[in-house]
Amino acid sequence: MPNVIRSFDRRPADLIAGVGKYSTATIHEAQGRLGALDSRIKPVKQGVHIFGPAITAQCHVGDNLMIFEAINLAQPGDVLVISAGNHAEQGGFGDVLASACRGRGIVGLVIDAGVRDGRGLRQSGFPVFSLGLSIKGTAKETLGTINHPVVVGGELITPGDIIVGDDDGVVVVRKDPAELALACEAREVAEAAMIEKHLRGELTFDERYASMRTKGATWSD
Repeated sequence: MPNVIRSFDRRPADLIAGVGKYSTATIHEAQGRLGALDSRIKPVKQGVHIFGPAITAQCHVGDNLMIFEAINLAQPGDVLVISAGNHAEQGGFGDVLASACRGRGIVGLVIDAGVRDGRGLRQSGFPVFSLGLSIKGTAKETLGTINHPVVVGGELITPGDIIVGDDDGVVVVRKDPAELALACEAREVAEAAMIEKHLRGELTFDERYASMRTKGATWSD
């Protein structure tokens, strides 16, 4: 049933930023390989990194009506998360709506559909994560929902969930953000030390080799 919920609880900004500063890959690994959206959802422009609470909308396939109200209800720092039917052959968001998002302080869009005006979106600097570009427009007729749980990229996302996006894709935070930030930091420290060793020519693969042996691998000249 069409329904609009005007507000939802948002976590403190410092808590969101504490985990949001890490890469999507680090977050995904640090929370037990959870929360990654479909890898087809990628940024229109590379070099972006966004994080914020999700404001959600459910649109009918081929229709973008509910995006307008979601933009109207968004607060600065929100990430617009749109369920649009996992349909790449539609472009229901472009540079005009991107300007509206920027004016409202929305930090990015995640949508399981195509978008259009690729050049304009890239020039605007507004981060958009989508299934790709499509010139095919959409109607503005069919009612949906705002701030109800949605499934986007195979992940259930509820309003207020912390969303992080970068060049690799999008992840939704599934663990306590304070604890997850500590796990992300520990992982980055460990990986930095590993990279330093590798650059010195010291490999750190002993555990992998041991695992291969226990699985029955053999070596020969």
